[in-house]
Amino acid sequence: MMKKVGFSILILTWSAFFLVSCQNKPQETQIKYAFLFIGDGMGQAQVNTAQAYEAAIGNKPGFQPLTFTQFPVLGWASTYANNRFITCSAAAGTALATGHKTNINRISMNPEGNLPFESIAEKAKAHGLKTGIITSVSIDHATPAVFYAHQASRGNYFEIGLDLAASDIDFFGGGGFVIPMKVINGDTIQIIKRAIENGFTFVNTLEGFKALKPGTGKVLAIAPRLAADAAMPYMIDGNEGNPSLADFTQKAIDLLQDGSGFFMMVEGGKIDWAGHGNDAATNIMETLAFDEAIAVAKAFYDQHPNETIIVVTADHETGGLALGNGGMQYESNLAALANQHISSEVFDMKLAEFSRQLSSDKGKDFADMLVLIGQEFGLGDSTKISLTSSELTQLQHVFNQNMYIGSGEKADASGSSYEHITSFLIKLMSNKAGLGWTTYSHTGINVPVYAIGPGSEMFKGMIDNTDIPKNLEKLLMIQE
Repeated sequence: MMKKVGFSILILTWSAFFLVSCQNKPQETQIKYAFLFIGDGMGQAQVNTAQAYEAAIGNKPGFQPLTFTQFPVLGWASTYANNRFITCSAAAGTALATGHKTNINRISMNPEGNLPFESIAEKAKAHGLKTGIITSVSIDHATPAVFYAHQASRGNYFEIGLDLAASDIDFFGGGGFVIPMKVINGDTIQIIKRAIENGFTFVNTLEGFKALKPGTGKVLAIAPRLAADAAMPYMIDGNEGNPSLADFTQKAIDLLQDGSGFFMMVEGGKIDWAGHGNDAATNIMETLAFDEAIAVAKAFYDQHPNETIIVVTADHETGGLALGNGGMQYESNLAALANQHISSEVFDMKLAEFSRQLSSDKGKDFADMLVLIGQEFGLGDSTKISLTSSELTQLQHVFNQNMYIGSGEKADASGSSYEHITSFLIKLMSNKAGLGWTTYSHTGINVPVYAIGPGSEMFKGMIDNTDIPKNLEKLLMIQE
């Protein structure tokens, strides 16, 4: 009898062991919905500056968290290209889209430029998922292009556009085309017409955008109002009459959520552009607009937490931004940037108009310019941002160089090149805020990776940018 009892206990013990073992065994995670957000040019300094600005204008200490900075997982990704340490958006984008390093300027092709790399969007589509590509810059720009096109050069805008028209991506949204048409051998080829012929529904009005409903099929939605280089306007310049990046993200979710799952890439492309110009206020506004789009995805995640992952990263950092400069030492005044009301791009337009209305009185001209600068930047206004006598002297010198040299007057005896007045003003704004910049180009620093959702721990710690699509493909179960 004792033997039977002992044997029964042994069986029960082993049964319990196997039950617990099975329960504790890691389950294979499959994600149904994947968001990849790319803040072009958005390094950690850009993120921190936006948070510090939000806190400053709210009269709060430290940082005001953004949506994505509250994600539970933080990692870091290296960004170098195959043939250069400091990358470009094409090579970095290819790494983020395909999991392969390539040379500068390649669009999802090998370093030699003669073999294509399949992107995660193309793999997702081949496995039955819906796909969406959204950007605040032109839809044929390097970062969005690497998810659907294959070109030896990012400068092949027209060919990239043809790749878009021929693709099976379900939703394109954001900016337009840099080269929307070409005459080849006497034939006029229009990219949008080609896209329509391939089954895309094309909209470029706010009414048409709002009217898009599930079941429409493939969609090409371009913002009604575009700025330079077929991009959406900077948020600091106003976005009236346009869907925002957040609106495009929400619309894509509405159209792609049919039960089959989706992969979506959303790019905040003009963070990079503002970084190239060292335009801090504009850079912050673009980062905040990017975060608003992420908040839309986070709301979707909250409804589908067990089958959704959101990854936020950058292709590289732009500008070498630092929270601190020699002049301010340990002080900062980020709230000063709230006095800037337009981007450097739009101020250049105002400057061109101003130059056409110059009088013969330099003193009056400079006084009028000070009024304009006070209105748009708050500089020189004692209630906003006061200028020292030295800064005022420098400003007048730069103004005279910009307004009069080339109109009959000569440069100083040194023959040195002069600084553009817009660049001077933007630099002055950063100096007053306590920010520093090291370059007008990209840098080679690692970029942050934020993630939330099942499997997000795969993005923790130090990884390479090529690991990001590889990990997403594993979670979506679409890897080769």
